[in-house]
Amino acid sequence: MSTVEERRRLPRSFFARDTRLVARDLLGMRLVRVLENGARLSGIIVETEAYRPGDAAMHAYRKQTPRNAPMFMQPGVAYVYFIYGMHYCFNVVTERAGVPAAVLVRALEPAEGLAIMRSRRARPDHAPADRDLCRGPARLCQALAIDRTFSGYDMLQAGSRLFIEHGRRIPDERVRVSSRIGVTGDEVARSVEWRWLIADSPFVSR
Repeated sequence: MSTVEERRRLPRSFFARDTRLVARDLLGMRLVRVLENGARLSGIIVETEAYRPGDAAMHAYRKQTPRNAPMFMQPGVAYVYFIYGMHYCFNVVTERAGVPAAVLVRALEPAEGLAIMRSRRARPDHAPADRDLCRGPARLCQALAIDRTFSGYDMLQAGSRLFIEHGRRIPDERVRVSSRIGVTGDEVARSVEWRWLIADSPFVSR
């Protein structure tokens, strides 16, 4: 990867902040996956959710485990988990090392490598519309070939094959907030408005 490409990446300081600020500011940034053959798959982030210390909906709420250990690593590390025995979800670790916090990336507007994304998301009886390629956390992981091998992966390392690049700042008037989708935990966890999305985007999950 060239030095120019590396300079496009968001710096570690971007992620080393309050998770809610990171979740909001990730809107409009570009998630990039570079395949082994050098092909770039990418999408503009249009929907995020924040998970912070003391949050009953967070995987590391009770204690550190082998599964959630990446959430305690330095900001800018990927945390990928497996759900329902079939789906992966991508998060980026935030705040500071030792403090479990992360942003779940829920949806992307596909930008590069759409033909590859279509082939990865297609089924024998169904060809998804482009708006559905990355519309939801499981779909975007399937489209971008992100799996649990990336959990604990430092996205700021030299030659990284998974990282987030600078994009464009989304103005406040286009941003909406809501409670998070499908979370468990106490009443606060279920009702707190820690989901950010681009209001007029057709690529938001729901």
